[in-house]
Amino acid sequence: MSVTAVPIHPVKKGTLTTFWIGVAVLVAFAALLVWLGTAAFAAQGDALAGGTTIETIAAGEGPSPAADDFVLVNYTGKLRDGTVFDQGERAPLQVDGVIPGFSEGLQQMKTGGKYILHIPADQAYGAEAKNDPQTGEVVIPANSDLVFDVELVDFKSKAEVMQMQQQMMMQQGGQPGLPPEARPGE
Repeated sequence: MSVTAVPIHPVKKGTLTTFWIGVAVLVAFAALLVWLGTAAFAAQGDALAGGTTIETIAAGEGPSPAADDFVLVNYTGKLRDGTVFDQGERAPLQVDGVIPGFSEGLQQMKTGGKYILHIPADQAYGAEAKNDPQTGEVVIPANSDLVFDVELVDFKSKAEVMQMQQQMMMQQGGQPGLPPEARPGE
């Protein structure tokens, strides 16, 4: 068996340096692409489990509300084309009493914060159109993605709200659960 000898040419001076500079440029370019992709995602907002995204316009402070808490919010609800279908100032809402995407978003907010929620149709009203109860006009077409500008003014736990209701009833002279003849002093 014969072995064919292939001459190995010597590497030119500077070729190895050029190779490593090329590798460094490729790594830097790849890092730039990753950074740009991350920045673009951050600009869109944080994606929540159900597909809703939340953008933080102004960060709030403290803890976030839980599903059974009650919130006080300023909000504007819009269709994707910018058409406003609802708004409220200092509106009291139970977190788990609203559409799923809104509830999920509320549980990420902090008091004093301002946010934009992008809610896909399946986390809003889905295939069900919503009509104005007074006019019968469709205000939210079926399968509409929704956008809400939300400011979380404050929130209270369910227990705190119940305690406040009991205090209000006591101040008004009523005692919940007791008929008038069983109330002391009456």
